Amino acid sequence: MNADLVAFLINLGASIVRIYELLIVARIVLSWFVRDWYHPVVRALDVMTEPYLRIFRSFLPPLGGLDFSPMVALLVLDQGWALIASLLWRLANGGY
Repeated sequence: MNADLVAFLINLGASIVRIYELLIVARIVLSWFVRDWYHPVVRALDVMTEPYLRIFRSFLPPLGGLDFSPMVALLVLDQGWALIASLLWRLANGGY
């Protein structure tokens, strides 16, 4: 594979991951302040982030009323993309 193409794909993927991470952080912050769960912005964030967060809530229940699943989800998303990007870069450069 062309190294420039792989670099572009890695940067594109990293940008998409960062945007999704910002959506999760926005949802976390809004959950502290917003009480209107039917507001279109809140609903949109919920629709975009809940399927991914639900994966982590299934095995990490709230502790003392605090939901730690978004933090774990962000960590997995970030580290998962780092692993994928590293593998793509290695494949593009002959496996080294």
